Amino acid sequence: MSVQQPAWSIPERIAPEPVLKVYNSLTRTKTEFVPRDGRHVKWYNCGPTVYDASHMGHARNYVTQDILRRIMTDYFGYDVYFVMNITDIDDKIIIRARQNHLLENFRAQTKILSPELIDQILSAWRTHIREKVGKGLSEAGRPAEGEEESTWPRLTELIKDKAWKQECLKRDEKFDMYFSSAARTLAAIHISRASLANGYSGADAAHQLIDESKDILAQALDSQLSATVTDPAISRSLSAFWEGQFFKDMGRLRVRNPDTVTRVTEYVPEIVAFVERIIENGYGYEAEGSVYFDTRAFDNADGHDYAKLEPWSKGNRDLLEDGEGALSKKSGSRSASDFALWKASRPGEPSWPSPWGPGRPGWHIECSVMASAILGDNMDIHSGGIDLAFPHHDNEMAQSEAYHNCGSWVNYFIHTGHLHIEGLKMSKSLKNFITIDEILEKHTARQLRLAFLTQLWNAKVDFSESLMTGEVRGLELTLNNFFTVVKALVNQARADFTNSDGHHHFEAPESELTINFHESQSKFRAALSDSFNTPAALDVLRDLVSKTNVYINSRGKNLNVGVVENCARWIGQMLRMFGLGEGEDPEIGWGQDDHEIGSINREEVLMPYLRQLSSFRDGVRRLAIEKNESALKDILALCDKLRDVDLIPLGVALDDQEDGKALVKLAPPADLIKARDEKRAQAEAKIAKKAAAVEAERLKRQQKLEKGRVPPEQYFKPPNVPEAAYSSWDTTGLPLTDGDGKELSKNQAKKAVKDWTSQKKLHEEYLTWKHQTN
Repeated sequence: MSVQQPAWSIPERIAPEPVLKVYNSLTRTKTEFVPRDGRHVKWYNCGPTVYDASHMGHARNYVTQDILRRIMTDYFGYDVYFVMNITDIDDKIIIRARQNHLLENFRAQTKILSPELIDQILSAWRTHIREKVGKGLSEAGRPAEGEEESTWPRLTELIKDKAWKQECLKRDEKFDMYFSSAARTLAAIHISRASLANGYSGADAAHQLIDESKDILAQALDSQLSATVTDPAISRSLSAFWEGQFFKDMGRLRVRNPDTVTRVTEYVPEIVAFVERIIENGYGYEAEGSVYFDTRAFDNADGHDYAKLEPWSKGNRDLLEDGEGALSKKSGSRSASDFALWKASRPGEPSWPSPWGPGRPGWHIECSVMASAILGDNMDIHSGGIDLAFPHHDNEMAQSEAYHNCGSWVNYFIHTGHLHIEGLKMSKSLKNFITIDEILEKHTARQLRLAFLTQLWNAKVDFSESLMTGEVRGLELTLNNFFTVVKALVNQARADFTNSDGHHHFEAPESELTINFHESQSKFRAALSDSFNTPAALDVLRDLVSKTNVYINSRGKNLNVGVVENCARWIGQMLRMFGLGEGEDPEIGWGQDDHEIGSINREEVLMPYLRQLSSFRDGVRRLAIEKNESALKDILALCDKLRDVDLIPLGVALDDQEDGKALVKLAPPADLIKARDEKRAQAEAKIAKKAAAVEAERLKRQQKLEKGRVPPEQYFKPPNVPEAAYSSWDTTGLPLTDGDGKELSKNQAKKAVKDWTSQKKLHEEYLTWKHQTN
């Protein structure tokens, strides 16, 4: 009879593993994430329009997308193919490049400050008041032509009224920017008039006027001379420069590079072919050299829906016009909601050949073509800022589904929330943005990433100094201190390693901490499975740090370093997964910063520590050889000096412990110096406070003693009281009658006796003190 193994059954799960759910803008709910092809995820992210410096809005969007991408790849283990575009031709780029070019030429050609130059800029200012500032004013408050200067003083008073200004901003969100440009330009005009009146008309004065009025002057020059700018390299050079700056900034923010980067100008032939297919499929039409997407035909077709993300915005003319760009003229479109697939180029705009004549791509078509070229007729994830949802992303989906004849081009749309700075929305077009250069002068890339991690990725973020100096800095300090202590404990345990003492050191506290560790891992996964809830995930890490600190402080010599080390290594690993540090191994701490990675010069690293150690040894030997009575005291002083003076600038902290062994910590020297100096300052302040109290008490006693200098017999007599206060006294000096010879009342006499007795006591104390001091 053959021997067989007993039957085996699949274990029953105690708790199910959380399922990843993602907030999907297509449903406005959290839906289970199901990639079409196993663990392979196709992801397209809308990149920047490169015409100016990267700002905090870019940091919010691209750092947040990077965090989500890292969670998907480094935590959930998906094989993500991440594609991002660069918009390097667009109305904004064309206008900015053209205006910069015209303004630079105008400045170079202007050699003197003249009445004609002032008049030219004043004329541009008047146009700006009517056409730009006027958009924010009520119809009754808009100045007519010729009334601009006379109306201006009234406007400068009205803008001080917050309610009035708010109404203007409701009519036009750019009102404040336009008004500021107008104020700056008019002030420069007044200064230039004064300079000219004083006989100063040099190039410097002219250039100062041009520089101060550049926003308004550039628009005027562009309206007059735009057709003269024909070199396409002008737009290309601007976008190429700012693309380079963008990727430099992303590198400083630790944003991983896309797997593939696409540029609009490199895909123009594909765009033309894409537009041709849309026309063939019955969803596009040509008009006056441009091609438009027929939203009605698409929306009425079986299996198609226009504006899946924001169907309620279909008729929003402001959003539709903004999506078409400042240079667009929709005179040939059949419907207000139809948008340009291909734009006929006018003089002063770059162009490419097409079956419809020279032109350039519409804004929305670029992403459809490039994403389709790389990812095909369907993608798992499409991401971007929430401000792109309509019309950009809705138009993308419509034209892509029209091209592929499919019902669903994107499976999951994820949109990052707006960024507000101290409550105000940031925008390049509003010119109220903080550049990444500026913000990195105040905060580190890690602190910025922590700030975004403390907020939900799809919620509005209000970035403020209180957030950075409060929650973010507090969390960073908590983690820094935790890692410093754990590293010191681990290093000490390794240095003091001995054979087993016969005890396993895994009692109830160790078991409790281990259970907390495993529960934290489960809670962390649940948080990230809940649509990447990073605030909740950070709370899990923070809570585990707190519980580990409690364990460390309570166990003393019975501490099990291995249990603590396991918690710390996992916490560090999760922080690095978020992109808060670099390093592959599960080391303790944040990991390395980019600038820390590289070859290490052993002599440069070790020699400062060896010098201090040698100097300490020299001092101890000298004291031992001298055999002075104060040797022990002097050796302790040397130990304190090594701890408080010599090692702190090297980033070494020695914490004295009850068992006589110092806990060795490594920390940034600046932090240790600051902590030491603060401790010294507190000690000195305490000493100074005590000395001040002693001095105050001495002065108080001195004043009291000085008061006792007068004998009681003389206390009620001049000059110690006013002349004629009293007219007679008894033998002890007590007053009997007042200045008019009238006998003192009973109460007056009683009070006098009380004061005389008190003065007698003070005088006796004074005489005693005087005797002692002599």
